[in-house]
Amino acid sequence: MTASTSTPWVAVVGDNTVDRYLADSTVEYSGGNAFNVAVQLARLGVPVRYFGAVADDPDARIIERGLAVNGIPADDLAVLPGETAVTVIRLLPGGDRVFEREDFGVTADYFPDEAALEAIASAAWVHLGMLPRASELRAELARRGKGRVSQDCAVSSGLDHLDVAFLSAGEGTDAAAIAAATVAEGVPLVVVTRGAEGALAFDGEATWLQRAMPTTVVDTTGAGDSFIAGFIALRVGGGDVGDALAAGAAHAAEACTHPAGWPHPAEATAPTPTPTPTPTPEETR
Repeated sequence: MTASTSTPWVAVVGDNTVDRYLADSTVEYSGGNAFNVAVQLARLGVPVRYFGAVADDPDARIIERGLAVNGIPADDLAVLPGETAVTVIRLLPGGDRVFEREDFGVTADYFPDEAALEAIASAAWVHLGMLPRASELRAELARRGKGRVSQDCAVSSGLDHLDVAFLSAGEGTDAAAIAAATVAEGVPLVVVTRGAEGALAFDGEATWLQRAMPTTVVDTTGAGDSFIAGFIALRVGGGDVGDALAAGAAHAAEACTHPAGWPHPAEATAPTPTPTPTPTPEETR
């Protein structure tokens, strides 16, 4: 879906990766914190643009296909020297996942250029996934007068110039205390996910609680990203915090019912063929 200037749209900035599962070498998934949020927003009907980086290699085609099948233009995908990010995942019984290896590739070097910064600053909402220079980008957006910036604080550091901080506390932790401490740092709204224990939001005065939705767990990869997308989709459309939490929980539950961070059609998972080298004149003799 192409973002338009007349409809509130979301800019998602940060990482992408090719997800490879140890148990199944026949498919390759496109994912990553920021990438998953962008795709899930598009699937929810929110106009979105994704800003990130790939290399000029076969794995980049997997990322490009993931954007294409979800109607997200690849115009904002920077091509940098190096390798496209790859994550190797092992699923545990019950659907929990373990990252066996994470090669961040060119995503570790990405920062939007001036043209991308200008576009990002015009969005109704900006969400940051994993971005090593996230603090620098938030400061630049603040300098340009950009509000409504959220960040996945489990993968990017810093709290300044944020409107919404998404935190992952896990089960059995004091989410209320974590939220209160984060609000005390100056963040207007803090959302803390707690796995099977649901989620909590706090703005310094009001507290919202959300239970986890029942689901059949196949793979928990991308559940947190899907929660963020569901929350943002409601908020950017004018919904209140309680409804946004419910939407996030529902979307996270749906994400657990399929492999990878979003439901890939067959055309988005086929491995990219390795190009056959052109034989040299000596080899053809």
